Amino acid sequence: MMLIRYLSQIGRYFIMLKEIFKKQTKWSVMRTLIFKEVDDLIIDSLGIVAFISFFVGGVVAIQTALNLTNPLIPKYLIGFATRQSVILEFAPTFISIIMAGKMGSFITSSIGTMRVTEQIDALEVMGVNSLNYLVFPKLMALLLYPFLIGIAMFLGVAGGFIASVYGGFGSSDDFIVGIQTDFVPFHIAYAFIKTFIFALILATIPSFHGYYMKGGALEVGKASTVAFVWTSVTIILVNYILTQLLLT
Repeated sequence: MMLIRYLSQIGRYFIMLKEIFKKQTKWSVMRTLIFKEVDDLIIDSLGIVAFISFFVGGVVAIQTALNLTNPLIPKYLIGFATRQSVILEFAPTFISIIMAGKMGSFITSSIGTMRVTEQIDALEVMGVNSLNYLVFPKLMALLLYPFLIGIAMFLGVAGGFIASVYGGFGSSDDFIVGIQTDFVPFHIAYAFIKTFIFALILATIPSFHGYYMKGGALEVGKASTVAFVWTSVTIILVNYILTQLLLT
């Protein structure tokens, strides 16, 4: 029974994706909705992303430096390890899981509240495609999500640089040499490919749980929790699959 329920939910999710693009809301209304979602989802996330990225980059650099106990190991490996950790995994994946909590809970609770207060029913009665009206602006806004991850990459490496140099673990020249050593441009492309797919997951899975929830105010909170769990699980699974496909 559990398997059938999960398969039913997956099927309903893909049907929802198809319905989002049917019967488009007129552009004058949609444009306002998109700008509002950009403000709520992207601009409001800049502060927390910048803070976490900077300090986690610093922690990665310090942890690497503390493990380089052999004097024969070059100091530039601190910069190399920080760059690889931040670009390949921390910025695209770790930040996306944090955003599953922040953005995902916001999306689920806002749509779920509209479901509970029958605003979605009112939209349907007026002949509006409620899925297009509610979910499409979020999809469009999260096309800017790679911009957020680009900032996370930059600040992560910058945090590592400051922690390494001003913490006395190595010189600025060593760190910069480490950043430049064996640089593979495709790793940046790989990170942004992952980020784009994670953005689609962040927009649609929380929307699905908010849109199809049943019950009252208490169930909105439960739906937000469930949405966070499933968004995080999906991001981790997709991350594994993409890494296997793109880097091996």
